[in-house]
Amino acid sequence: MSLSTSSIATESTVTKKLTQALNGKRTSPPPIWLMRQAGRYLPEYMEIRKSAGDFLSLCYTPELAAEVTLQPVRRFGLDAAIIFSDILVIPDALGQNVRFAEGEGPLLEPVRTSEQIERLDRGGLEDRLGPVYQALECVRKELSPDVALIGFAGAPWTVATYMVEGGGSRDFSLVKGWAFSAPDEFQRLIDVLVEATSAHLISQIAAGAEALQIFDTWAGALPEQAFIRWCVLPVKEIVSRVREKHPRVPIIGFPRGVGVAYKMYGRETGVNALSIDSSVPLAWAASDLQPICVVQGNLDPAMLLAGGKPMISAAKDIVATLGERGFVFNLGHGIIRTTPPDHVAALVEEVRAS
Repeated sequence: MSLSTSSIATESTVTKKLTQALNGKRTSPPPIWLMRQAGRYLPEYMEIRKSAGDFLSLCYTPELAAEVTLQPVRRFGLDAAIIFSDILVIPDALGQNVRFAEGEGPLLEPVRTSEQIERLDRGGLEDRLGPVYQALECVRKELSPDVALIGFAGAPWTVATYMVEGGGSRDFSLVKGWAFSAPDEFQRLIDVLVEATSAHLISQIAAGAEALQIFDTWAGALPEQAFIRWCVLPVKEIVSRVREKHPRVPIIGFPRGVGVAYKMYGRETGVNALSIDSSVPLAWAASDLQPICVVQGNLDPAMLLAGGKPMISAAKDIVATLGERGFVFNLGHGIIRTTPPDHVAALVEEVRAS
């Protein structure tokens, strides 16, 4: 992997609206990008998806992953591209059997014992994830100078839920049962994921990422003390490791569904920005979160699906409440696959006019 692009992440970002906002500068209008902005709601994505074969093949084919990353930026003129990949490339690179079944989501051969943790292959991670970094380099070359490039990874807790449950879960009984009954044993899995995730994020910066997002989608499944141990402390360690190598690259944390604990998460992890879900009250985000760090969010994806006046009204409220400080417009979670692309175009137009 070439490291020649790493200087981009430290020299040119000061002129980009997204990185300015993530560093606390008020921008008017605010920058906008959308979680899952590259995906199945776009017909051009579906054409690429058909040609790629399975989902992981799409993630690991640099030219196709780069093209998919660029599609929404070309169509909507967004302020950032987020590399097309998946949070489960980490367990896949660690040697866990990962596959994506149409209509079922991810399926993994479960890791549920200390012996299975020890069998995870932690050597050569960078080589196995090389296609992701190659895709980043491809995107960086194609992006307009004013558009930022975002890298990402799943937080250790959320990735661990998939690794232990063997896929998605409604109650997380297996992973929580292990974490609660044998915390020191489960800690070993978290430690492996902290190491792998830190290395993955650092490599993404070297390949051209100018900002990072850490997705902790299932953080809201844990009670307070477990949330601190399995979500806050691992992300704090990841942030520290990344900052040691790249102190100027902003990091966004997304501990979805944690309510008032967003405030503690923002203070304790050291992230530059909090991406908030749609349940977070705007007034509270302005009064309690923005004094701590930049806020990103938080239009309900279903509002984007609905479109029209309700969407426009909600977007206006978000910008009016949060736009006076460092702020990035986004959704409270990812775009719903049945969302009409015209609704996305209308949303971007509205935010641009704010």
